[in-house]
Amino acid sequence: MNGTGSDWRAELAAYIAREAQPVEKFGHQPRLYELTRKIGAGLAYDDDVVYAAAWMHDLGVFTGHRPEEKAALEAWDCCGYALRVSPSLLTGMGFPPEKIEAVLECIRTHQPQFEPTTIEGAILRDADILEQLGAVGILRTICKVGRDTRFATFTPAVALLQRAVDTLPQLLNLPAARELAEQRILAHRAFLAAVSIEAAEHLH
Repeated sequence: MNGTGSDWRAELAAYIAREAQPVEKFGHQPRLYELTRKIGAGLAYDDDVVYAAAWMHDLGVFTGHRPEEKAALEAWDCCGYALRVSPSLLTGMGFPPEKIEAVLECIRTHQPQFEPTTIEGAILRDADILEQLGAVGILRTICKVGRDTRFATFTPAVALLQRAVDTLPQLLNLPAARELAEQRILAHRAFLAAVSIEAAEHLH
């Protein structure tokens, strides 16, 4: 594993801490990076690349970086935004310029519908999938109810959580990620079962 940390890491984390709005979005980045370390344990990969991509990949979802008008927001390419602005931001922080393309490739393929082309991308994508499952995945979805245009009520949020647990686990590539997913899947399904029992046909 290459990369032992340097001042650019602290500067990048501080930048995202300032820019992450709403404020609860900040927790995703440090959690995601810790997951990449668990998933990548024993694998040969560039930790500088994974660290930078983990902290930069969601910049386009932050208030202040994304459009606020509904139609523009619905058409917004948050990943494309991160790809556009990451090179200059990372360069300004002192990130190794020869590694920027590798960071961009990780960001480009971090979403479940894409297939990673590098080991760094595979680690990041698996970690990001895990963040959509289990207790944390549930918290990240439910907190958007009434605030996100996709989730005016609980019903569409619960529908998204059901799709997540039904479709995401089989997209995990690496053995460590599949192992980490096991308890998350159990917690996720238990929550959905409880919602079905407690709310019945009255979930709104």
